[in-house]
Amino acid sequence: MSAHPDSNLYPEASGPAKALVDRRRPEQPLKLYAGWLCPGLVPTLSTPADPHPRPLYESTVVLEYLEEAYPAHKPYFLPEDAYERARARIWIDYVTSRIIPSFHRFLQYQPADGSAQNTDAGLDQIRQEFLNHLKAWTKEMHTEGPFFLGEDIGLPDLVLAPWAVRLWVFDDFKNGGLGIPREGEGGSDEEIWSRWRTWLAAVESRRSIKETTSDLAHYLPIYKRYADNTAQSELAKATRAGRVVL
Repeated sequence: MSAHPDSNLYPEASGPAKALVDRRRPEQPLKLYAGWLCPGLVPTLSTPADPHPRPLYESTVVLEYLEEAYPAHKPYFLPEDAYERARARIWIDYVTSRIIPSFHRFLQYQPADGSAQNTDAGLDQIRQEFLNHLKAWTKEMHTEGPFFLGEDIGLPDLVLAPWAVRLWVFDDFKNGGLGIPREGEGGSDEEIWSRWRTWLAAVESRRSIKETTSDLAHYLPIYKRYADNTAQSELAKATRAGRVVL
């Protein structure tokens, strides 16, 4: 048996995600290869081409390809206006370059000396960094929404959604929890957090999110490894080393 810390990861999707996989088993011109916890270069999309299909990977790249390859399908993931498309890409980049790395620094945080001394101070600092990134992103949302760009879900939402729907990990594994104020307790930031709650509720209620979610019981062991800073994914190793994933 392998001694790799992640070797006993549950091997396949479960719950609603497994049901979706089973319904989509017949061959299609487009085929998505996706790990239920996204290890490696997944999702990878096999795109139709002669004489052989061609692969694309990285979530944002795949989504933009689908937008451009199938323009008749609406709603669009990005605005039609050139300026608004560019602005949306700024905040997509903010998710990948600020929010997601901060999420993992928060989740993997351990005191530098390996002891419990000063744990709360360091954890509070890194928690606040993460919350500040969420606030900065939320301030740029469409005022009514419910999604980032307005009434319809778009690429900024889809890039952040996989992490947003797993914010429970902080309440489960980190002393003091996530730290987002309860409704009515946000003080001067209440309007921002109210808008965040509206956005998150809209994302969590989408069928596409629900049907691509596995059973909670299978997420817990792997996220505990992240919280203990023992996970061995490339993302976890990059976070420990203070670098971006290459």
